[in-house]
This record gives sequence, structure tokens and C-alpha cells, in this order.
Amino acid sequence: MILLALAVAPGLAISMLIYALDKYEREPLGLLLKCFFLGMASIILPLIVQSSALMFGFSESGDTLFNTAFFAYAVVALSEELAKFLVLYLYAYPKKAFNEPFDGIVYAVMIGMGFATLENIAYVAKYGMGTGVARMFLSVPAHGAFAVLMGYYVGLAKFLPHKKEELLRKGLLVAVFFHGTYDFFLFTGNNLFFFGAALVTLVFAIRNSIRAIKKDRALSEKLHDNNYFNEEDNRGQS
Repeated sequence: MILLALAVAPGLAISMLIYALDKYEREPLGLLLKCFFLGMASIILPLIVQSSALMFGFSESGDTLFNTAFFAYAVVALSEELAKFLVLYLYAYPKKAFNEPFDGIVYAVMIGMGFATLENIAYVAKYGMGTGVARMFLSVPAHGAFAVLMGYYVGLAKFLPHKKEELLRKGLLVAVFFHGTYDFFLFTGNNLFFFGAALVTLVFAIRNSIRAIKKDRALSEKLHDNNYFNEEDNRGQS
């Protein structure tokens, strides 16, 4: 039970933090729970992709830097972020409750934390408390940061239709970039230099996610004060 609590606590804490930051028209709890559990279910796609890659000889400890980079970016990061993106876009995005820019971050984080929590349970069950403590401060916050960055652009896409495709694509690619870079440095070798590089990547991702949260909260406030997004959309179409 202690290991289970250790595995579940970080994801729940980050979810509650983002929920608390949602100042206007907080999302229905039932919908958020569904997103969390769908995030858990989305782990199936990466498992299939990564298992297939291993069968074809690709692994995190590749013979060359190119093979390691391919596994980090194209196999792990792309499969995991695409799985979360599909839940966000196909399930949460069309909902009427998704009615302000910050909602993109809220739903993306709920999905990301569902994914990270199930992944965390598996790692902690296999490797024990030490891994759980390390992932509490590294992997789970990383998934949270990647989710915020994705959700920021998806939230904008909902309210700027003329830039929808560009923003959706950017949301996915930014998450894949930071996720892949973080994993690449971890996969490259067990030494302080590469671990430090992974930490720097994580710090940049968290820093950018904090900026994204501040920007989205400010945009949501403008949306409630006036027709900010209608004016922006009209400018884009003119």
C-alpha cells in the first residue's frame, strides 16, 4: 500500500494543482476523471509501438547515437505523446466544457497524469521505493510539463480556428521534442554529464510550462472580459 501511494501521489498532486489554477468555470469532475482514466488506457498504443521496435532491434541502449536518438524521439516520445494527444483531441477537445484556453492545459494534464500514474505504478512495483522517489521528482513532473506545453497550443487552437492545424501540430511536436530530448540524454549513458543534460531539459520544459500557464490564465481572463479571441480570429481571416 505504501508503494502504491508513492506511485499514485505525484500524479494526483499535479492534477489537483492544475485544477486549483483553473480560475474560471472549473471543469466537471466527472469529465476530468474520465480524461485521467483514458490517459491510463492510452498507454496501450506506446506499449505496442515500443514492443514492436524492440522486436526489430531498436532499443534505448542503441549501438550508435542515431539509434538511441531514433528510439528516444520516434519510438518512445512520439508514441507516448501521440497517444495522449489523440485522447485530448478526440475526446476532450469537442466537449462544450472546453470553453477557454486554459482548459487545454487542464485536460492535457489530466490525461498526462493518468498515463504517468499507470506507468509509475508499473515501475514502482518492479523496482521498488527508490525508483518511486526518483520518479516523483523527475519522470512524473516531466510528463506534467510535456502535457502543459501540448495543452497550451491545443487550447489556443480551439479559439483561433484559422491557426488550428498549425497550433495542433505545434502542440504535439513541442511535447515530442522535450520528451525525446529528455529521454535521449537519459538513454545515452549513466554518467553525470548526460544526467545533468536531462535535468537541464526538464528545467527548460518546466520553465516553459509555467510561462504557458501564466499566458493561458491571462488569455482566459481576457476572454471573460471581452471578445478577445473573436477579434484575433477576425484579424487572421482579414
